[in-house]
Amino acid sequence: MASAKSIPLTKRPLTDSSAEELAVGFAALSDPVRLRLFDLVWRAGSNGVCSCDLVEPLERSQPTISHHLKVLREAGLVESRREGTWLWYSVVPDALTSAQAFLSR
Repeated sequence: MASAKSIPLTKRPLTDSSAEELAVGFAALSDPVRLRLFDLVWRAGSNGVCSCDLVEPLERSQPTISHHLKVLREAGLVESRREGTWLWYSVVPDALTSAQAFLSR
């Protein structure tokens, strides 16, 4: 078995700033409710989904859904727009591009 020192590092290591950016997204998605929420918003497509329509599929209260959507929004994974009294959510275009690039290295 080769020691860790003998394995060549052929690719550039992850920078501190890239690691911090990726960690925010991974942390937001590490909660099962948020992961399911992200999946529902993703499946809604570019038109998005009303936050009111996310309560029933996840069997969570509106305040709980709002909290988790806020975490996803602050992580830069989803964006919102107001229509009347409701907020509609959609996935930020290219939200997972850096995560996908990192995981496929």
